[in-house]
Amino acid sequence: MAFSPALTQLIDALRVLPGVGAKSAQRMAFHLLQRERQGGRHLATTLEHAIATVRHCSECRMFTEGERCEICANERRDPALVCVVESPADVMAIEQNTDYRGRYFVLMGKLSPLDGVGPEELGLGILRERLAAGTVEELILAMGATVEGEATAQYVGDLARQNGARISRIAHGVPVGGELEYVDAGTLSQAFSGRRPV
Repeated sequence: MAFSPALTQLIDALRVLPGVGAKSAQRMAFHLLQRERQGGRHLATTLEHAIATVRHCSECRMFTEGERCEICANERRDPALVCVVESPADVMAIEQNTDYRGRYFVLMGKLSPLDGVGPEELGLGILRERLAAGTVEELILAMGATVEGEATAQYVGDLARQNGARISRIAHGVPVGGELEYVDAGTLSQAFSGRRPV
């Protein structure tokens, strides 16, 4: 059975969301049209407003509506300490779960030549300028432990070294409350190589 053109367009539009396949998009479209038309209108206007007004911070590339985000504009944050992360979600996780008081640089991805993502797509020119200004004393690499994350960390680390900044990396390994017998080999290897004295 063929859907109306407008319904087909709605289903296709919903598929741009991560993790949403054809069936999920169809379910969402049916729900919005069947039970949540007012919610759908609100979603549409809110999404349109966000796309028109939200941009990248000129210093860290986090999402903001102004020139600088709240973190970069906060004078109590330490500008000499910069944590490099892959996404805005990583910033939120660090902010909600740690007492980190430095600033950030958000890559909005990771190096992936096969996908056409190189240093310029990650805004590394902006980071290079921050490092060259000499205000960054320590760069904390907080990328995922994937192949692309490791390559990105290596590239950013080399960039920091060229500009005289100290480099540190967040620890990877056994999660709190984890049982060793259930930890995969890669994680266990990382945990041993990243061990520290107590």
